[in-house]
Amino acid sequence: MIDVFDTLAVIGAKALWLTYLWLASAIAASYLSHRKGYGEKLGLAFGLLLSVIGAVIWLIWPARADSRWKLQGPFGSGGKTVAELRAEQHHVHEQDHQG
Repeated sequence: MIDVFDTLAVIGAKALWLTYLWLASAIAASYLSHRKGYGEKLGLAFGLLLSVIGAVIWLIWPARADSRWKLQGPFGSGGKTVAELRAEQHHVHEQDHQG
């Protein structure tokens, strides 16, 4: 009878770690999709439905041109807000078209 409880305990521990992995994948996919300009919900759906594969998909998915990923990089701000960086980018494009 003790062997059955030991087996259930091992299965329970593995299930707990797999649940943590599943939740961490959903968080990572949500973060990546938000940074790449597609919103958190789409990444959350990928992470919940596809687990680690969903997070990997968002790593290789291209970022939108005006996304935080393109303007600030994958993790940080670099000191300027997104609004400031977009204004600078818009100003540069206007100068390119004028002269």
